[in-house]
Amino acid sequence: MSALNLVASSRPTDGVVGWVIGLMETLGGPGAGLAVALENLFPPIPSELILPLAGFTASQGRLSLVGALLWTTLGSLLGAVVLYYIGALVGRDRTRALAAKLPLVKLSDIDRTEAWFLRHGRKTVFFGRMVPIFRSMISIPAGVERMPMAMFLLFTALGSAIWNTTLVMAGYLLGENWSIVETYVGVLSKVVVAAVVLAVVVFIVVRLRGRRRGGNRGRRSSSGRRRLEDEPGE
Repeated sequence: MSALNLVASSRPTDGVVGWVIGLMETLGGPGAGLAVALENLFPPIPSELILPLAGFTASQGRLSLVGALLWTTLGSLLGAVVLYYIGALVGRDRTRALAAKLPLVKLSDIDRTEAWFLRHGRKTVFFGRMVPIFRSMISIPAGVERMPMAMFLLFTALGSAIWNTTLVMAGYLLGENWSIVETYVGVLSKVVVAAVVLAVVVFIVVRLRGRRRGGNRGRRSSSGRRRLEDEPGE
């Protein structure tokens, strides 16, 4: 029984699992790479499923371990480059114009974000490739800021290689229990989502309080000016 048939016999083959199995059954390593490229573009396709499955498939001899690592990393690069060019197409001016229309967002927030990215862009792209949710999204600001392509490819490849190797090797070593990886990385993804939601809530609360204090100061200042105008002159 082939590795992919073994997976099919132990898990439902509809949905994403069946689709990935079909790609690897038909194309082998390039199919795994294509699945990872599409995962970058469509986050509902989880890398925590594709990569361990590719590792398990390699453990059964359906494709080589080196091939699984190379093709999945190439797929990560392909998906990242597409998102980079989407960010470049949107551009800095359109991004600022869109941000200016968002409630509670100031252009000074965008300026600070840009300055931070310019200082830490290489580290952000590198480490961002190892953080669920942000793995794909980090390519867009890199494109908006027109990070040099050679630099973008280098740090994307390095970060992706670490993430992909970790999950592929986990699937390779766990064998038929490869789906355990999906469970644990899924928990990590939920933690990241919770942290993002908390950060957004804190931002909104702080910004609303700042506006309220600013409004109160404005009313007190206006009231003080009216009192001075009402007092008789000397």
